[in-house]
Amino acid sequence: MLLIDKASFPRYKVCGCCINERALAALAGVGLGGLVERCGGIELHRMRMGVPGYQAAVPIGGRSLSRAVFDEALATEAIRSGAHFLGGTQGRLGRATETARTLIVRKDGRDTLLAARVVLGADGLGGKQLAAEAGHRSMVNSDSRLGAGVLCAEYPEFFETGSIFMACGQGGYVGLVRLEDGRLNIAAAFDAALVKQVGGLGKAAAIILRAGGFPSIRGLESLPWHGTPLLSRRVTSLATGRVFLLGDAAGYVEPFTGEGMAWALTSGMAVAPLALRAAHFSTGMAEGGATLRSLAGQWARIHHQTVTRRQWTCRTVANVLRHPVLVRIMVSALARFPVLAAPMIRYFNRPFQTITGDFDPSCTSDHRKVCLTCVRP
Repeated sequence: MLLIDKASFPRYKVCGCCINERALAALAGVGLGGLVERCGGIELHRMRMGVPGYQAAVPIGGRSLSRAVFDEALATEAIRSGAHFLGGTQGRLGRATETARTLIVRKDGRDTLLAARVVLGADGLGGKQLAAEAGHRSMVNSDSRLGAGVLCAEYPEFFETGSIFMACGQGGYVGLVRLEDGRLNIAAAFDAALVKQVGGLGKAAAIILRAGGFPSIRGLESLPWHGTPLLSRRVTSLATGRVFLLGDAAGYVEPFTGEGMAWALTSGMAVAPLALRAAHFSTGMAEGGATLRSLAGQWARIHHQTVTRRQWTCRTVANVLRHPVLVRIMVSALARFPVLAAPMIRYFNRPFQTITGDFDPSCTSDHRKVCLTCVRP
């Protein structure tokens, strides 16, 4: 197995850096239950929300961990499991043959042609792995916000360890959490119009923080902010020609409380048995092609069950955050009755359940989690 990434590790990535209990359960399901803790991940206890005129604190679980450390740890575990890893490497799809999919891999300015039995495309929001495939389209939602993030070394002690801070205002929201190395991770979603109006990502963040009643961070506007493509998008196909899309490349909405990491991890687990079956199909296009099409349809259904349905919830929350009056009502209610947040927190943290489908009757799994050995077309 070959794992490639266009970035050289360790590297920074715009992310909220929160790994909720659902994501931790997914890691435990593949034998990596203690990974985040071993990497120094900070245990989270509460989320503090701020909007104009109101603040509230609600209990929450999970851990915070920088993506530089977490992603490198995942790559290391993949290598220990037998994978080969190439950082600083780009790949683009070639043609599909009867037995493989060609892949052009570029590293250090040199191209190498590879043949892969199956390709898992996790090339992010702007992913174009299937752009040339007939019928495939990636569509950005009309109200999509852009993402932004930065690391901050100096900040008020108000931003305590073990808490997620979330400030909401007109035109976006900003989340903050302390990391294992003591720095403050700041991640935000902004209306593009706000960023243009105020003259930059840092200025937009400063305005939202003030609106939420949180202390200002000296020099916030001048920090080296990173932006992302527009966040909310959907794709017309998730698999074709021995290629399966997953992670952000398979569709995305604005996530909360670590849901983004949970989507990525659970979709990686869910696609594994289908990818293994696809890798074993090496017959002619008539028989093998038909089987691959059935796996593609099965992946679309499984992805819907494990990821898309949960994204609808985040989509609903994102829509609420676009209405200041509703947000103030919600936060004022939580300030008085924090227990009102419990059902939503439980939902976000609940491990994914059974995936319906055809299973090998000889398998003894109870299928409360995705079985990595017996899903079949």
